[in-house]
Amino acid sequence: MKFSIFFLLLILLISGCSQPPEQPLARIAPDTTLIWDHQLIDNYAWLKDRNRTDPEVLAYIAAENKYTSKMLKPTRKLQKKIYREIVARFPENELSVPVRIDDYFYYVRRISGQKYNLYCRKQTSRGAPEEVYLDENELARDNSYLHILTRQISPNHRYLAYSVDLTGSENYTLFIKDLETGTLLPDSICGVGEVVWANDNATILYNIEDESGRTYQIFRHRLGDDPARDELLYTETDGGFYVWLSKSRSRRFILLGSESKTTSEIRYLDAADPAGEFKLIQPRQHNLTYDVQDWFDLFYITTNADGVYNNKIMTTPIARPGKENWREFLPPSDSAFIFCSVFEKFLVISELEKGIRSMTIMDHHKSESRAIEFPEEFYLALPGENPDFHTEKFRYNYQSLLTPPSIYECDIRTGVSELLKRQEVHGYIQSEYASERIWAPARDGLTRIPITLVYRRDLIKPEQSNLLLLDGYGSYGDLNDPYFSYSRISLLDRGFIYATAHVRGGGELGKSWHDQGRMMNKKNTFTDFIDCADYLMAEGYTSSHKMAIQGGSAGGLLVGAVLNERPDICHAAIADVPFLDIINTMLDPTLSAVVSEYEEWGNPYIQQEFDYILSYSPYENVKAQDYPHILVIGGFQDTRVNYWEPAKWTARLRSTKTDNNLLLLRIDMNAGHGGASGRFDIFREIAMKFAFLSLVFDEQ
Repeated sequence: MKFSIFFLLLILLISGCSQPPEQPLARIAPDTTLIWDHQLIDNYAWLKDRNRTDPEVLAYIAAENKYTSKMLKPTRKLQKKIYREIVARFPENELSVPVRIDDYFYYVRRISGQKYNLYCRKQTSRGAPEEVYLDENELARDNSYLHILTRQISPNHRYLAYSVDLTGSENYTLFIKDLETGTLLPDSICGVGEVVWANDNATILYNIEDESGRTYQIFRHRLGDDPARDELLYTETDGGFYVWLSKSRSRRFILLGSESKTTSEIRYLDAADPAGEFKLIQPRQHNLTYDVQDWFDLFYITTNADGVYNNKIMTTPIARPGKENWREFLPPSDSAFIFCSVFEKFLVISELEKGIRSMTIMDHHKSESRAIEFPEEFYLALPGENPDFHTEKFRYNYQSLLTPPSIYECDIRTGVSELLKRQEVHGYIQSEYASERIWAPARDGLTRIPITLVYRRDLIKPEQSNLLLLDGYGSYGDLNDPYFSYSRISLLDRGFIYATAHVRGGGELGKSWHDQGRMMNKKNTFTDFIDCADYLMAEGYTSSHKMAIQGGSAGGLLVGAVLNERPDICHAAIADVPFLDIINTMLDPTLSAVVSEYEEWGNPYIQQEFDYILSYSPYENVKAQDYPHILVIGGFQDTRVNYWEPAKWTARLRSTKTDNNLLLLRIDMNAGHGGASGRFDIFREIAMKFAFLSLVFDEQ
């Protein structure tokens, strides 16, 4: 990385003095909560403005944003350069691989100069014209944000049901468009999540959210009826459960699920009889999860029944679906987590073992099976769009740290996979980069933690002198997969190693890996990350003065907890929409997802669990010590991790920490949890992050 002399002088000037007096300092207004004989003193509780209209809060955020802009001013040219680099890697015009549904091919088109997608279709007859059935650019006109949650075409292909969020708050409004006339029906409904069409082309089922953002009710709506009179079909009264809707691949059934983090319950309805009643498959039992797919007169059940950790596949008669009638089709594996996709003529068994996914095509009698071969040692492979129950071809998506996203189609008769499309990446030469997986020993002396790394092959520097960005997540059993990134190339080309620590709390090594990093084991997530960082330094990959760490959302919780425990472990940190105020958030059940996440973090209204959460909560445990350079990013419209969490944490850090390192907070006023919308808008934020790293490392 090279800067002009002017920029270097500016950076040295910044690093040689304490932070300027105009840095924002939040006023202190102590708010005390007494729980379990412990006084929680929150000096910055006033920043929690649910309505997002308090002038004092808005002024404070504006001051923080202004300060961040000023401190990053020396990097503006670099930010623009990195942004242009990233955008230039994309083709100007893109076309997705068409998916056939009945007599139509459906696909997505992206056109140079437009920020959003065009959703298109063509009839399968030769020479049929293209129809743009939904133009996101038109929907986004005069709005700074757009996200479409669902797009569901009616079975006769005449109607489109879609839901739109124009603020980033994840509050979606449902619209129904007549694709023959191009007009919207008057049937708009607010607060809708998922939508499913019945087979009569006139009935939809949809779920709505409560005030906390939890989907909890299912309604039935007929086209042309007043939505205020829609029939309520189901209400989930347990605050720890969310309800969802889907349609089976065979299109025979509509499924209604209700599930918590550890328990599920599913009902089914004949899609040809939308006025009928849902039938229960298996009543909920604590810690019993199951997934359902139909095949003629059977349901295939993927489940953890009988205490199985890694799932097993069962079958049961549709007429008698209860657990007492489940029969084992595939036994559980000692080491692999099992998933299943059901088609008329075959099954696809997906397995996750030691962080590596595999897929096997199998017939329904288990008489023949064929593994899909993948060319790399570690990668991300997932089932693709496969709406046709009767198909003899299976589509899957493939990518890795080195290989751009690719779509393959496997012929189940021959086992041959055909590459249908690989994303273009202009200027990228795959052979110039390398990746590897290493295993770090955890402090318990028994556990090994996988770390994946990617870097330029010509990165040859003396031991411990490499710049390294260590990323982590480790929550909800989610997988931090080895995916390809258009933007990461700009970091690698500037001499960084990019490393991902697959810490406990994630699902990379199966359900037990998740359980070892949740509830009363949550601290394993943080110590694993620290152990990975120490191992990378001990093995000569980098040093603490050359290392940065980052995490987003629950990964931001990881960053905050690690910085409180070991602030010396890195030179810089990035916390993106970070979940930092965990104890106060979990004490407020009216906020999004709180009650359902008692099974992930613990219930603070149980004293032992409260004490444990409090012992690591990043906001509560800020200390009077030196911290590294920190960039904190939030979204003002974010309802998953509300903006006040990063704002409060930053305020407490400013008043407590003992160093003069940069502490920057940027709140995007027009974004939610997922960041900016638009085809390339998110890359401006990424360019800012990379420029921040360039600034703090080049100042040495």
